[in-house]
Amino acid sequence: MTTTTHDPAGEILDAVLTGLGRLLLAGFALAWLAVLFPMISIPAGLSLAAGWRFGWPVGVLAAGVSVAGMVLWRVSSPQTFERWLTLRVRARWLAWFRYRRRWARLMSGCGLSITEGEQVWIPRLTEVLIGDVTDIVRAKMLPGHCPDGWTNRAAHLAHGFGAQHARVRMAGPGQVEIVFRHTDSLADPVVVPFDPPARLKSLPLQSLPRKAA
Repeated sequence: MTTTTHDPAGEILDAVLTGLGRLLLAGFALAWLAVLFPMISIPAGLSLAAGWRFGWPVGVLAAGVSVAGMVLWRVSSPQTFERWLTLRVRARWLAWFRYRRRWARLMSGCGLSITEGEQVWIPRLTEVLIGDVTDIVRAKMLPGHCPDGWTNRAAHLAHGFGAQHARVRMAGPGQVEIVFRHTDSLADPVVVPFDPPARLKSLPLQSLPRKAA
């Protein structure tokens, strides 16, 4: 017969350490996002500093000025706003949502992980490039992997990551590149404006050839 004893102090310590670890990870993530997007983090930081130093009305006013500046930027130069902010935020979000958050689970599900006892080795995700139609994902193969092992999993990878098609190719020694196509570039028809020549406009209707019955 086995008896189990509970240590309240140990459980509390584990909970505290777990909470501190999550806070540290969250702080690191926020700091990294602040570095990646200074056009957002700097106005937000200045607004918080103004509110802490001079009171919350000044902080709210500073935040309103920052928002107005962002709107003015978007209206006056939509190309630069999209290039420096919208596209970068979209790329970071989709890279995490489509690939990074479930990479380890899908590598195991597609049979591309290696298990040694209780240790599970996962191919390292090295780079994610988000495009309008296709995404490019690069990963480091594990020792013992061969290119055919990845190529034969192309359909599994496409299904797992929610893509229409996946193509696997080598990107270098021990590096594999997966091209995911999420949308069809020819799905939406493109209307090309056509201005007929002047002589075609003036051609009598009865002189045009007609389809034989």
